[in-house]
Amino acid sequence: MKRQATGLLALAAAVFAGASAFEAQYPWLGYVRATAEASLVGGLADWFAVTALFRHPLGLPIPHTAIVATRKERIGRILGTFVQNHFLSRDVIAANLRAVRPAERAARWLADPEHSRGIAHQIAGGLAKTLEALPDEDVRELVHEVVSARLRATRVAPALGKTLALVLADDRHQALLNEAVRLAAEAVRDNRDVIRDKVRAESPWWVPGVVDDQIFQRIIGTVESLLKDIGADPYHPLRAAFDTALRDFVDRLQHAPDVIAKAEALKEEWLADPSLADLSTRLWEATRRAIVAYATRADGGRAPGPLERGLSEFGAALLTNEALLAEIDDVVIDLAATAVERYRHEIGDLIAQTVAGWDPEATSRRFELAVGRDLQFVRINGTLVGGLVGLAIYTVSRLLR
Repeated sequence: MKRQATGLLALAAAVFAGASAFEAQYPWLGYVRATAEASLVGGLADWFAVTALFRHPLGLPIPHTAIVATRKERIGRILGTFVQNHFLSRDVIAANLRAVRPAERAARWLADPEHSRGIAHQIAGGLAKTLEALPDEDVRELVHEVVSARLRATRVAPALGKTLALVLADDRHQALLNEAVRLAAEAVRDNRDVIRDKVRAESPWWVPGVVDDQIFQRIIGTVESLLKDIGADPYHPLRAAFDTALRDFVDRLQHAPDVIAKAEALKEEWLADPSLADLSTRLWEATRRAIVAYATRADGGRAPGPLERGLSEFGAALLTNEALLAEIDDVVIDLAATAVERYRHEIGDLIAQTVAGWDPEATSRRFELAVGRDLQFVRINGTLVGGLVGLAIYTVSRLLR
């Protein structure tokens, strides 16, 4: 672009010289000479202006030239302040982030099975490396201490009572009773021979076998009838008795001091058993093996693991919840805007200090490479517009004579 602008200026100079030489012989060349003269003046003026931005024209230390090199500290401060005020303000950051919809984009990215697989692999790989680097004996001791401390801090009886209270909600324990009745009926049906043999073994030797069979039939019939009645009748007295007994047991677990004390004593006895340390060791080993196996298994053609499915399903579920996406966006935007607003002055200072630290010649070179092409168009336009203005002035002056 410099060569083009300079070439156009040289062409104007050549035309000016030629037209001036032959103007006396050919008066009409006055128009050409005036156009070329004005083009030469306009081109030279714009060349001086453009060059003065980056260096001293012709190497002469003319005041207010080489502006970029001599004023780079000020330019850096202006640039830093401009970026700080117009790019890093809270309103600008919030508006741009809200337009991006970060929560939706992140959820859509995470819902992709390939992306969730990569995230799961990275998480599992990091955990596996961390676990393999930990001293085995120390970790076993730590797991044992953590498990023991957690169990000691938890009162067993009230916790069990609360769990059973959840089962009692909406009479769900009756479903458990139905399953127990069904299993008992199956056990009786499948073990008739065992029961018959037991009746005969417990019967006195002098009781005839026919009587033993009658007793067996009576026992089997009574038990099966009772189980059938319990299963078919939702208001059976034994169901009410079971309900009362279970509710009383749950209440005692949560509020009876003697039951709570017995449960705590049993817990302490179990914690003192050496088998707890062995349980902690097995828990640690199983956890470590599972994580390492998950992290090192081959990717090709395998079905997604639970962690991958969980991440992908979480992303898909998040996409369907517009309210939650909006809340996450609000949190992200607030955090980002607050962080930028807090440190935007430092960012502005960094820009100013960076520009100030540049070499003057390198600074001029960077700015010239960034905007110099457009500035050469200024030179070209100055040459062309100057010529047109010169032609217009010369024409008007000739008409007014």
